[in-house]
Amino acid sequence: MLQTDTREQPGSGEHRAAVAAGTTPAVEPAEPAGCRELFFQRCLWCGTPAYRRSFCRVCGAMAFARERSAGTGVIVRRNGHTQHNTWCVAMDEGFNLLCQVAGTSPVVVAVGARVTVVRSVAPLGPGLPVVELTRPAPLLECWW
Repeated sequence: MLQTDTREQPGSGEHRAAVAAGTTPAVEPAEPAGCRELFFQRCLWCGTPAYRRSFCRVCGAMAFARERSAGTGVIVRRNGHTQHNTWCVAMDEGFNLLCQVAGTSPVVVAVGARVTVVRSVAPLGPGLPVVELTRPAPLLECWW
């Protein structure tokens, strides 16, 4: 028969009391310190900016420098289905990136609207960066 350690772990008394009451203890999600920071790559040979590339799309070099983005850009086009609210954003540094728009319904988002990064992803992690509208598109630029 398998023997397990029965020593009490620190803080486990609160967890056992919560389980006995039928609830789970409140856990504050820890937000990483640099979650608003968006990093991109700049080719060391030709200076072309890119996001998550293994080689430069202009010269084919595989040498990149990592730089911090200001985190602002303009929505260029919709990508995918409406319920996912994914858009292609042209960042001010010159690279395009696919991201999700949060904090508003998909109907409000239009091409030409200014956005800012709310949450980025790890350099090698899955997922899309999340942006919010900072200024809606002017009425003359709305395409609907």
